[in-house]
Amino acid sequence: MLPLKRRKLPSPSTGSTAGTNDGPEVPCRFPEIVLFFLERKMGSSRRTFLSELGKKNGFKVESQLSSSVTHVLCENNSADEVRAWLNTQLTVPTSLHLLHVHWFTESLRAGRPVEILDRHTLQGQMEEEEKEEETCSFTVPNYACQRRTQLHHHNPSLSDALTLLAENAELNEDDGRAVAFRRAAAVLKALPAEVTSVSQLKGLPCLGEHSLRVIKDVLKDGSCSEVETTKHSQRFNALKVLTGIFGVGVKTADRWIRDGIFNLQQLRESQTTLNRAQQAGLDHYEDLNQPVTRADADSITEIVQEAVSSLFPGAQVTLTGGFRRGKMTGHDVDFLLTHPEEGREEGLMDKVVSWLDSQGLLLYQKTSRNSYLESRDGPGRPSSNMDRFERCFAIFKLSRGQTSPPAGHQWRAVRVDLVVTPISQFAFALLGWTGSKLFERELRRWAGHEKAMSLSSHALFDKTQKRYLRASSEEEIFTHLGLSFIPPSQRNA
Repeated sequence: MLPLKRRKLPSPSTGSTAGTNDGPEVPCRFPEIVLFFLERKMGSSRRTFLSELGKKNGFKVESQLSSSVTHVLCENNSADEVRAWLNTQLTVPTSLHLLHVHWFTESLRAGRPVEILDRHTLQGQMEEEEKEEETCSFTVPNYACQRRTQLHHHNPSLSDALTLLAENAELNEDDGRAVAFRRAAAVLKALPAEVTSVSQLKGLPCLGEHSLRVIKDVLKDGSCSEVETTKHSQRFNALKVLTGIFGVGVKTADRWIRDGIFNLQQLRESQTTLNRAQQAGLDHYEDLNQPVTRADADSITEIVQEAVSSLFPGAQVTLTGGFRRGKMTGHDVDFLLTHPEEGREEGLMDKVVSWLDSQGLLLYQKTSRNSYLESRDGPGRPSSNMDRFERCFAIFKLSRGQTSPPAGHQWRAVRVDLVVTPISQFAFALLGWTGSKLFERELRRWAGHEKAMSLSSHALFDKTQKRYLRASSEEEIFTHLGLSFIPPSQRNA
């Protein structure tokens, strides 16, 4: 309990709870407790979500700070920051609890308000941090593209917790928060040993207050209440299921959820109109959401190689994506197709797709044309994550061969991307399509912030010299960027 001596003023008349017009009101089960979620550093969408969650579970939630509030719940704030904010308010309760939102999520799991412990209070958290050693056990470079990150690392439980929160942020289109969590997870993946104390992380880049709290919880309790709450969130799980349908993005999934569709069965029964890609994704949902094995990828490589070799002798097929980084499973299979003579790759995609279709190997395909044009003055704006190569998004019908398939199902559906690139852009395409996604993002960030360059899967443009820097290999691109070469197997950020 933190006494706050401040003159009381009449509270505003608009002290109603947030979002009371959304559905039937749930009876208040804990009248002695009145919650207020501090939006500062939490964000309005998360505050709204937590407020609604509290009311649905029988808590009284105020939309404005008033004299009746008993618990102020914060995220990403220190005790001093919250006190400074309270001193700017017209109405402040004489006594209230300043708590981290972890107390709230633990209370939801318990089905009742849990006892307030030191670790729940902002003051308690600050005191704990002050007791920690000031030593730092690890050092890493600021950018993921400067680090060597193996496929298997020492801190999977910590990185998995942050990755789940990043995924949730992405599903709620909070890109800033998603990138912050992914950068924090990437730092943990690059460390040379297991983290046993938060004090070991002092001074490391990309580890903000929120990520450090998650790490501290996992180290202390083996889990994090925020992560556990997210795992069991109806919205999170519905978004995962619906965006797992090939051709369905977050906006479409969110619209379906608002229409009361939370799972595949409800979607099938709703008679919702689906486009061709979405229908194919729904028809083959189970297959497409099973991991693709390295053996599957090798089988598809042989098929694509046969098609390319028979149609365009001398053309090259390169397996990219996670499999090039050494992963044994993935969610799809990506290929780059090119020809060592510039211009000879033209027409390759159409013929390869026609050949695959004639063999009965394509359950779905959509081809887009190359729309990349190189300007004399360089890229007019920062390059987008999506390149503009000629590409085919496909669903392969892959024979199961000798894997003892279920009766009547001798094949499985597999997502495959075919990308055709001119040989002059092949090194950039290979770098871009190898990943990981965060490694590529960090390469572009390094190029722009540290080297005044613009990097894409097509080219590298030097803004100072106002010219394109050509490269015939990934090693040359790293050299242009002033970076030590990192092989694909160590780009698993």
